Amino acid sequence: MSASKPEYSESNQQSPLPAVQRHITGHNQHGQAIFHSSQPGAWASLGPSMAFNVVYSTTVPKPAMTKDTDISTHESVMETGKLGLVSPNGSVCRMVDFGPSTEDAHAKPIMHRTQSLDYGIVLEGEVECLLDSGEVRVMKRGDIAVQRGTMHAWRNTSSTEWARMIFVLLGAEKVTVGGKELEADVEGEVPDVVKQQLAGDL
Repeated sequence: MSASKPEYSESNQQSPLPAVQRHITGHNQHGQAIFHSSQPGAWASLGPSMAFNVVYSTTVPKPAMTKDTDISTHESVMETGKLGLVSPNGSVCRMVDFGPSTEDAHAKPIMHRTQSLDYGIVLEGEVECLLDSGEVRVMKRGDIAVQRGTMHAWRNTSSTEWARMIFVLLGAEKVTVGGKELEADVEGEVPDVVKQQLAGDL
């Protein structure tokens, strides 16, 4: 599959939720803390009811911050358009807006597994965390899910309002259960634009 580069821009925010600003810190020549940059969130559309904003990413467990090496690396990764849901040896901080739920079969939650340890926090609205065992938890604003390499999906519980979550994904070893390694996976029909995001993980 040939994946086109995702187009991230401030104008791609689809939801009516508040716009966001990303503030990156650094140091001046005296070693004092400064703000390196402040920029509006850049969004990529994943169809009519979902959008991603990659806040930051790293490619190694202990990124080098001297001479802003980590910032340059993040910018380079974003320019390639090849960042998947997970940075295998590093981390990804990503904000996701979920549109109102509909009865459209093509808009059903995407059940998937990534090879990562994820912290998912609800910022706006109410979101269901669904597992492939059939278990479900309703997460309200401020609730946190710790995803440990499981098959899961997310669903906005509202049919009228948008919801927003922020995720921090850390590349991890594969989970082994009953002697079987669990691979990154996705179930059902998935829109091409979502496949592009999953491509680096499957």
